[in-house]
Amino acid sequence: MESTENKKRHRKKSSKADIAFTVFNSIFMILFVIITLYPVLNTLAISLNDGTDALRGGIHLFPRKFTWKNYTTVLEKNNLITGAVITVARTVLGTLTALLANAILAFIVSRPRFMFRKQLSLFWVITMYVNGGLIPTFILFKGLGLTNSFWVYIIPGMLSAFNMLVIRTYMNGLPDSLVESAQLDGAGYTTIFIKIISPLCKPVYATVALFVAVGQWNSWFDAMLYNRMSGEYTTLQYELMKLLSSVTSTQGASAETMKNATGAVTPASVRAAATIITMLPIICIYPFLQKYFVTGLTLGGVKE
Repeated sequence: MESTENKKRHRKKSSKADIAFTVFNSIFMILFVIITLYPVLNTLAISLNDGTDALRGGIHLFPRKFTWKNYTTVLEKNNLITGAVITVARTVLGTLTALLANAILAFIVSRPRFMFRKQLSLFWVITMYVNGGLIPTFILFKGLGLTNSFWVYIIPGMLSAFNMLVIRTYMNGLPDSLVESAQLDGAGYTTIFIKIISPLCKPVYATVALFVAVGQWNSWFDAMLYNRMSGEYTTLQYELMKLLSSVTSTQGASAETMKNATGAVTPASVRAAATIITMLPIICIYPFLQKYFVTGLTLGGVKE
């Protein structure tokens, strides 16, 4: 009887502890979500609020004076459509080529029979911390004919030491028996890579694809550096950056001049609208890749 009563008391204590942990964990996660989402929602509210009214402050989650003027100011920017097309093209093509190149290289380096794979891996790690510098890189790209060209967005970013090492580490964690059994059946390395390794590497592929896609979508410095004089190769981020610079330059002007020049918008409101336009595609894509992203980032960490 005593042992039965002790078990019941222990179960009650355990259930109370579980309930307390669940309540605390739920409260913590709710607060964490609020802290995480508040800057985004606040930026969205400012972008939908009248610029001069937003200067009064006090805008938190909802706009006080609703308007689309901030977005129309951004969308009426010259070359914005061209920049959007180039950005989408470089994001899609750059992600596919980078994923293919890094996956093939990672597969080659992950093979035990590949000579000097440890030495080459160390060499690639060094390139993550040391580079040739901005001026030598510009001279190299100019000599290769990549300046004033769309391919300057694609070719230099095809290989990344970090992404390659992440994929290689994930491949090293796959059972060797899969490759050995395929080789016994007469499969070559190309068949093994396409039909056996790649289907198992979907999580890390999705992780690397998200890394590359976000980097390609947000990149604007290469457009300013290599295609500044070529309007047909401009990017969305570069055009938004120029817009923010032009609007910010009017910050010291009089209110009447700013109203005539920018339609009564302010640098803060235009910056908020440009931020929402910039992050919207990534927010839409991320939920579809989240499950692969978490798995690939956990299992594909860089380690030896």
